[in-house]
Formats: sequence, structure tokens, C-alpha cells
Amino acid sequence: MLFNTLQYAWFFLAVFVVSWLLVGRPTLRRLFLLATSYFFYGSWDWRFLGLLLVSTVVDYLVSLRMGSLPKHKRGGLLLVSVLTNLGILGFFKYFNFFTDSVVRTLQSVGLHADVPTLQIILPVGISFYTFQTMAYTIDVYRGRSEVCKDPVTFALYVSFFPQLVAGPIERAQSLIPQLARDPVSFCNTDAGKALFLILIGLIKKVVIGDYLAVNLVDRVFTSPSSYSSLEVLAGIYGYAVQIYCDFSGYTDIAIGCALLLGVKFEMNFNSPYKAHNLQEFWHRWHISLSTWLRDYLYIPLGGSRNGPFHTYKNLMITMLLGGLWHGAGWQFMFWGFLHGGLLGVTRAWQRWRGTEGGYVFPTTPWGIVKHAFFVFLTFHYVCLGWVFFRSESFEKAWAVLTQLTALTTYRPNLHGWVVAALAVGIVSHYTPEVVFDWARSRFAALPWYAQGVVLFVVAFVLREAASAEAVPFIYFQF
Repeated sequence: MLFNTLQYAWFFLAVFVVSWLLVGRPTLRRLFLLATSYFFYGSWDWRFLGLLLVSTVVDYLVSLRMGSLPKHKRGGLLLVSVLTNLGILGFFKYFNFFTDSVVRTLQSVGLHADVPTLQIILPVGISFYTFQTMAYTIDVYRGRSEVCKDPVTFALYVSFFPQLVAGPIERAQSLIPQLARDPVSFCNTDAGKALFLILIGLIKKVVIGDYLAVNLVDRVFTSPSSYSSLEVLAGIYGYAVQIYCDFSGYTDIAIGCALLLGVKFEMNFNSPYKAHNLQEFWHRWHISLSTWLRDYLYIPLGGSRNGPFHTYKNLMITMLLGGLWHGAGWQFMFWGFLHGGLLGVTRAWQRWRGTEGGYVFPTTPWGIVKHAFFVFLTFHYVCLGWVFFRSESFEKAWAVLTQLTALTTYRPNLHGWVVAALAVGIVSHYTPEVVFDWARSRFAALPWYAQGVVLFVVAFVLREAASAEAVPFIYFQF
């Protein structure tokens, strides 16, 4: 049930009305939201509800038992949680990838291996909800999160439908207390801000992201040799805009829907292409994942505590596994390698310059020029990584990069609407945040009938701009 469909709109309207009618009856309200979340997930394929239930039951029981034990006796229970979640994730997402890799490696040295390839369907959202529920059990083990003793509240934490299939990956300390209690009251200001976020998210997704995908990006990455170097470059820029608009658009809609139900999510994107280095990029891009990798992988590996070499090693391991989290393919690992490598270089540069303590935005003209230059370089390095991230194989990625060197400039595929969508996507990204804050506040302050007019106009634009079929969100495949 995609956010950008009329089916979801009717579904959410029904959930919104009933959930607020049930305020004052918290247990019944949580049961209702849990049932609707399972219905939402099961509408894709009801069979995979079993996996969601396994993660929920195992981690609920593990955390309940850990709460009655001292920390030094919790390790075995934590291992049960981690192995269960990673076992489910590993089988459904990586079984064929690793078996294929083993077969190819053996064949390369002249050995034959008959390893079965299974027809495995990747359950949507499995990477997100397994990471979310693992974070909870790890925090309980560390004593940083209280044990949730109510099974309904915990099940709702794992399956809450606005963020179930593509995040944000919410921490238990923030989300569980909100789900455990009724909203205080319906806030018109929050409702206005929520509707604004949903509208912006749909515009990002449908008007910009989907349009670029269908009319430029998919074509270029499918057959790069059929396009000029200029068109391929536009396709790479187009994918950078598409993946940001697609994923941040999903997040905007998720945050808006949750806010309409009285639940506040953390921010997940903060204009990542404004970053002046790759470290800042990861402070702005998919924040809930980058902080998860930091807190549950990088720091446990040792972080930056044991000298430069171990810092760079830990950064590389974290980003390689971060790449593997995104997809079962060597091109994703290489994408992680590119990011891990430059993060290590960035950290080494900061050590040498003595600027590890933080970055101060420049105020002098020359400082602003240098800042803009590094933003430009960072964006293009990120785009290089996106080539491998988007391509189906190394061969496809190499074909895209090779076509750039032809230096041809014919551009019959860069018609006006494609250029406009690309330009709007880029310019709006670099628009100062204060402009969006002002627009959101103004929209929230409008009377209900004026908001209704805006909603009608945006709905008409979305209808005219939408593809024949709803385009799935990119991160659903992860």
C-alpha cells in the first residue's frame, strides 16, 4: 500500500478518524493501531507477517527476561536476539548473494560446486524493522532503555505503519513512551505542519523524483551507450535528485502521518547535498541509519578510541557493512568502500589540521568561496558513489562512467520538462531552510478552508504529474 496512492489516502483517513475517536481508551486505541499496522503490512503479502511477529515475540521475551537480570548475565539473551534478527535478515536478503559468490569464487580456481539457488522474495521493510527491534534489545542490555512490559505497546513499536517499511529507524526511548499514552489533544498547528510535510513529500516523490526516474534516469542507467555524455551526466545528477526526493519524500509523508496521529518522529534528512565534506553528508543523510551504525557498530568496534589506524579501519568496516545493508551486491559494497575511504581521508585531514572539534561556517568572502567549492566536490563524489549504488552491476556502472568520457553533447532527451524537474530539484535543495520554515508556518496558520484549497490544487498537480502506475519507493527494496 504505497503512500502515493488513493488506496493509502482512504486507509489513512479511516485510521485517523477512528484513532482520535478512541482517545481516552488507550488500550483499545493501541490495539486498533496495531491491527491497522498489520493490515497495512499484510496488504503487500500477508505471509510475511509471520517474520514480523517472530522478531516481535523474540525481542519482547528477551528484553523482559533481561530486565530481571544483572548486566553481566544478559549477554546470552542479547545473542539470541541478534542471531534471530540477523538470521532472518541474512537468509532472506543475502542467502543467494553469498551462495552465488562462493560458486563464482570456486569456478575461478577451476572447482565445480552445485549450490542451490532459492527463489526468495525479499520481505519489504525487513532491514528497517530488524534494525529497530535490535536497537531496543541492545539498549535494554546496556541499561539505556527501560523494558516495555506491555506486549501490545511493544508490538506497535515494531510495526507502527508510518515508518514500518522504510523508516525512520526510531529509538525505543523516544517512540515507546509516545505509543504508550494517548495524545494530549488534537493540535491544529501540528496538523497544519503535518499536512504541509505530506504535501511536500508527495511533490518531491511524484512531481520530481518519479518524473526524473521515468523520463531520464531509468533510461540512462539501462542503456548508457544510447545517450550522449551530457545526457548521461544529467542522468547521474537526476538520480542524485531522484533518490533524495524519493526517500526524503517518503520520510516527510511518514513524519506527517505520524504527527496527525499524535506521534513525533525524529528528523531523518537535513539537506544532505549542502554538506561540505562526506562526514557532514552522513550527519545530514538518512540520519536514523547513520546514527544507528555509529551507536551499534562503529563505537562497539572501538570508534576512534585506539589511534588513527583503528579509527580508519572501524570507519571502513562500518561503511562496508552499511553498503551491504542497502543491498546484496558487490556494487553496494564498493559504494560503502568509496564512502569509508573518503571518511577516513576526511578524518586524517581533520587530525592534521586540528579541526576535529567541529566546523564553523565561514563569514569571509574567500571562506565562503572555499566552502562552496568543497560542497561542489562533495556532491560530485557522492554522485560517483550513486553510479555504483544505482547500477545493476559493475559492468553497468563502468558503462555509465565510460560514456561520460565520450564528451558528446547532443541532448534530444533533455527536453524542457526534464530540465525543469532537475532544476527545481536542485535549486529547492539549496534553498535556505528558513524559506521552508516560513512556508510551513504560513500554511499551518491558514484557516481550514484555505488549507483545503491548497490541498485541492496540489492534488490536481499530483494527478497530472503522476505516472500511469504508482512508482514504488526506492528504499522499499532494502
